[in-house]
Amino acid sequence: MTEPLLTKADGGRFGDLFRLDLFWHSPDHAPIQVELEDGYHVSATNVSSYKGVRVWEVAALPGAVGEAKIDQAIAKVSTNRLVIFHGTGKQVWRWPSRTSKGNGVISRPARHVHLVGQADPQFVAKLNAIRLPSDVVIDVNEVLSRVRAAFDVETKSESKRASRLMAQMYSAVERSYAADFDTKKRDHEISVTLARVLFLLFGDDTEMWKAPDGEPLPGLFQDFVKDHTARDGSDIGERLNELFRVLDTAPVDRNGLAAELLALPYVNGGIFEEPIRLPSLGSDFREAVLAASAVDWSTISPAIFGSMFQSVRDAQTRRELGEHYTSEVNILKTLNPLFLDELRAEADAALTRETPQKRINALNALWKRLGEIRYLDPACGCGNFIIVAYRELRELELRVMDGLANLQQGEGATALGADWTHLLKVTLDHFSGIELDEWPARIAETAMFLMDRQCDLKMRERFGVAPERLPIQRSAKIVVGNALRMDWSEVVPAGPDVIMAGNPPFLGPKERSAGQTDDLRLVWGVQYDGFLDYVSGWYAKAIDYYGEARSRWAFVSTNSIAQGQAVPTLWGAILANGWRVRFAHRTFPWTSESSGGAAVHCVIVGFDRERGTAALLFDYIGGALVDPLGRRVDRINAYLVDGPNVLVRKRMRPSAPQLPEVQAGSKAVDWGFLTVEPDQYDEVADDSIAVRYLRRYRGGDELINGLQRWCLWFVGADLAELERSALIRGRLNEIRQRRAASPKLMTRRGVATPHLFEERRQPSTDYLGIPQTFAEGRTHATVARLSSDVIASIKLFTSPDPDGFLFAMISSSMFMTWQKTVGGRMKSDPSFTNTIVWNTLPVPTMESDLRAEIVLAGQEVLRVREENPTTPLGMQYDPLRMRLELTEAHQKLDALVCAAFGANGHLEAERDRQRLLFEQYEKTTVSLQAGGS
Repeated sequence: MTEPLLTKADGGRFGDLFRLDLFWHSPDHAPIQVELEDGYHVSATNVSSYKGVRVWEVAALPGAVGEAKIDQAIAKVSTNRLVIFHGTGKQVWRWPSRTSKGNGVISRPARHVHLVGQADPQFVAKLNAIRLPSDVVIDVNEVLSRVRAAFDVETKSESKRASRLMAQMYSAVERSYAADFDTKKRDHEISVTLARVLFLLFGDDTEMWKAPDGEPLPGLFQDFVKDHTARDGSDIGERLNELFRVLDTAPVDRNGLAAELLALPYVNGGIFEEPIRLPSLGSDFREAVLAASAVDWSTISPAIFGSMFQSVRDAQTRRELGEHYTSEVNILKTLNPLFLDELRAEADAALTRETPQKRINALNALWKRLGEIRYLDPACGCGNFIIVAYRELRELELRVMDGLANLQQGEGATALGADWTHLLKVTLDHFSGIELDEWPARIAETAMFLMDRQCDLKMRERFGVAPERLPIQRSAKIVVGNALRMDWSEVVPAGPDVIMAGNPPFLGPKERSAGQTDDLRLVWGVQYDGFLDYVSGWYAKAIDYYGEARSRWAFVSTNSIAQGQAVPTLWGAILANGWRVRFAHRTFPWTSESSGGAAVHCVIVGFDRERGTAALLFDYIGGALVDPLGRRVDRINAYLVDGPNVLVRKRMRPSAPQLPEVQAGSKAVDWGFLTVEPDQYDEVADDSIAVRYLRRYRGGDELINGLQRWCLWFVGADLAELERSALIRGRLNEIRQRRAASPKLMTRRGVATPHLFEERRQPSTDYLGIPQTFAEGRTHATVARLSSDVIASIKLFTSPDPDGFLFAMISSSMFMTWQKTVGGRMKSDPSFTNTIVWNTLPVPTMESDLRAEIVLAGQEVLRVREENPTTPLGMQYDPLRMRLELTEAHQKLDALVCAAFGANGHLEAERDRQRLLFEQYEKTTVSLQAGGS
């Protein structure tokens, strides 16, 4: 099926190809005459059509400038068009690829260069993709879908394939090094080598290589590997060593080189500068390179190179570095509200000014502003943020240039008043990054140059000529080092035009290394808080870096920065230095371009020092963005809530006098030898001594899910008597040995009392049990009353709650809102603490009648729950299974509690509850400070 297609295409029989083989229809438009700038006339002939989608033939190869002008002329009569330029031995198939951007659509050319007489499987695949059914009439949308699938850029399948091939190349190089080779040096050489290979693959497909007459030489690197290395791969390492040296050699020093080496240009720019001697790589590497050469790299955005990098690194390494590579969707969630949306709006306004001269003045002012912007990502990884920021600013610059060309030279003009290739103001050297690991830093440098090339190709689509970038004169500045231990101003001096954004590593106190903890101690100094996530170090450095400068910055972060005990430290510093939240994306699940991406929940927060302007707050439901444009609010506080800028600090007792105190349960420190699992119960119960001390044992998991567990509660027992039991004696001996070996002094002291829990806080009366962790999806807390003979573990908080007021308050949606807003998290689940959550709950003083009504409403909730005594709380409060009677009981309780806070009945919206809670907290804090409490 494929040979006839290629034969007809090579023979220039395009009408027959489309009408007879691809089942399109006859032409329906007259030829178009186009005059090029040199006075040469060419004709564009419509050879086939299908419901307005037209195929045009141009029997000429007019070069990029001529292609652009001819395509613009055809565009006036054919929005959807495929234009075939052809001459001796070469064809260029051109399709306008369109992408939605904001409220508009951008267009850029997708070009496939086919060399007549050569095998071209990509080209044949494209032709087969646009073959229409011969027996069914399909609509125009289906036709467009097929053509886009064949010719549009950045297809997901190509990107995934490219990632897999990059991983194969990495593995092939890694296997070629001797086992005793220095690991650090090996990883460095692999990093440099694959960055170079990426550059060459991209150059093959983006017309980077040129013949002396200026004609593109596609596939030059592929041909070098295919035709000038041994098929068994025995010499490919040495040949690449030679090739890399030549690419760093100026033309005047290239005497005596073979033709296949002379054809490639002098690159410069540092990519090929470092001398590296690759080992013998073998056939697997050669095959991987040739397979990668078959990918159309011009269709792949350099922004996905980060996910390629992640796919070749093991999961443990990624975890140690705290790497979380950001998808382009999340990058734009950061960059758009930080500064890009404002610049786009400025461009819109400039193009709609009252007179042409005012439009020209406004566009020139915007162009100047674009050139003044400097961008820094202090944790840049493979450069995803820098790459996308550069691309978007270049796109804005092209829009400005297009507007100026149309205004100054006439609609559709292909030149400005001067040589525009020297007028570009958005340049690579305006973009900087800091990265700890060399491999991603090298990828970032290379990817930035490749993105520059893609931006130049877009410019060529509009103006016909692209700047010549080889040898490289400018490049992005990516510094390798520990960002928390260097002076950022040495990378780029701080100032009002320096915009900072990125995705620093997330590592909680349990995950980070001792060195990373030392990093935090260094940047935070005396303010260091052991609860701070590693990402907070970048916030501290950003504050110090900007000093008094008025600029903008934003980070993607774990949502722990807006929760729990660490908030006052981090946000106290942010607010004290005059920064306000410009925009915030509240908690959303992480997505990554790579497979197996990190399972974390994130926020994005952007800052500026502007006053009197609205802020943008982005909310999510079930992980989905509620409003892509965000909600305009007067202010956003440290908890990413539209409410007063208060910082909730831990308290040792409740701020509201009507609330009872809550304490943690007992901590065993027993390695399981004082606890009894279901499969151990019969053995312990059969022991005549042990059975007397066997007690039901409840933590949060047991209380919520109705699980059975017991413990040996030996408080008040005689140790000598206990050890008459062989079962107890064996368990206690294990505890003695393990406590004696503990590095903790308090635990070692417990050797003398191996039969007792290390920390004992068991209530002497019946009590309310409060789990340490609640499920994220539940709307109400799963708490329950327990009798005094049920031992509460450290995973359960307790309070006597004699009249049930505590149960009623903690069972309300108002409490759960406070818990989820200011409390910490265990993964994504809210984590209860008495000091941060309960003791700070700002319950207003209420009349005794209202208090009594709330207690009765709580009792009604208990009554409804007890109608299903065998159903665990977790099932009763499952949002998908919750009974109507229980829901209604909670709604009545919620209405009363909301009324206590000043609301008119139950508040359905969480943000309304949050606003009331923070307003009340602000009042409570002022009152406590006035009273000295």
